[in-house]
Amino acid sequence: MPEKQTIEKAKRNKRAGKAPSTQAGEFVREEMHHVREGRHGARSTKQAIAIGLSKARRAGVGLPPPEKGTTSERTRRNAAHALKRSRSGRKPSARRARATRTALRREGRSAASRRALSRQARTAARRRGAGSLKAASRKASRTKGRAGRVAAAKKAARTRARKK
Repeated sequence: MPEKQTIEKAKRNKRAGKAPSTQAGEFVREEMHHVREGRHGARSTKQAIAIGLSKARRAGVGLPPPEKGTTSERTRRNAAHALKRSRSGRKPSARRARATRTALRREGRSAASRRALSRQARTAARRRGAGSLKAASRKASRTKGRAGRVAAAKKAARTRARKK
């Protein structure tokens, strides 16, 4: 069950007219915190993200299921089902929920580490292509403000100096 404040933040995002993926981001963030706190683990960063997205769908965020060819057919079916179920308001079986939680507790906690998240973000960005990466960096530089740009430039210079 997602926390009250997570649902509130997602609703705030919806009212602000933000995309469903942005609304779902709140649930993913909460999931990362859960893994870090030690409530349960995850086999990989991808799994932790998937759990967050699933929670978002169940909470009623209009996030479409993954496109064909990106995940298994079973995962796509489950995502579509979660979306439908959220609208019907049916509760998941307690037995199944307990089994899932027990299995997740046995998994490691490093899936939500900064390093793992950074690696996941980089590989996801690489899959999206150079154009998309460039557009994202352009947008970041626009929204950073002067002080942010100066800090980013200094950091980039330090990184370049370290690589030599």
